[in-house]
Amino acid sequence: MEAKTYKLNDVVEMKKQHPCGTNAWKIIRLGADIRIKCTGCQHSVLITRREFEKKLKKVLIEAPEQ
Repeated sequence: MEAKTYKLNDVVEMKKQHPCGTNAWKIIRLGADIRIKCTGCQHSVLITRREFEKKLKKVLIEAPEQ
């Protein structure tokens, strides 16, 4: 199985919807923990990489190469 790849500023879709009605999140920090920010209400959440990979559904918008 191919590992999912993602990078800073990607917009990803999570399996569960956020209470504000959106399930699109922007990755704003990568490391052992990953911080994602809701694109609807701008709420940010810090979760472990393992939990993030488990809850990730797909990458919606890939960030441009820098």
